[in-house]
Amino acid sequence: MIEGGLHEDGGRAAYLASFHAAQAYIFEREGRAAKSHRGVQSSFYRLTKDRPTFDADLRAFLARSYDLKTIADYESDPNSTTSASEAREAIETAARFVNQVEKLIDGQPSA
Repeated sequence: MIEGGLHEDGGRAAYLASFHAAQAYIFEREGRAAKSHRGVQSSFYRLTKDRPTFDADLRAFLARSYDLKTIADYESDPNSTTSASEAREAIETAARFVNQVEKLIDGQPSA
């Protein structure tokens, strides 16, 4: 996506990967499916805020990266875009986020 100039799509994909990983964790912990973006973000934060092994910056990434999805889906202002470096960083951070959530689900330390 980045090499093809689809920076907004890359940013959206990074958010959605994190969103779906958070949904999976919520389901594993609570046996329920959180569906809304706000519901997933708040439930995930609540479930991980007291877990020192889950990186606080990654926890905040879920809410921060929602802006990338918003830009990709709704923004019509040509000055509101996602740069290649922003998209690349988001994709890399999303990969770390998914990896840490996978460890939480598996019961492994995430550090």
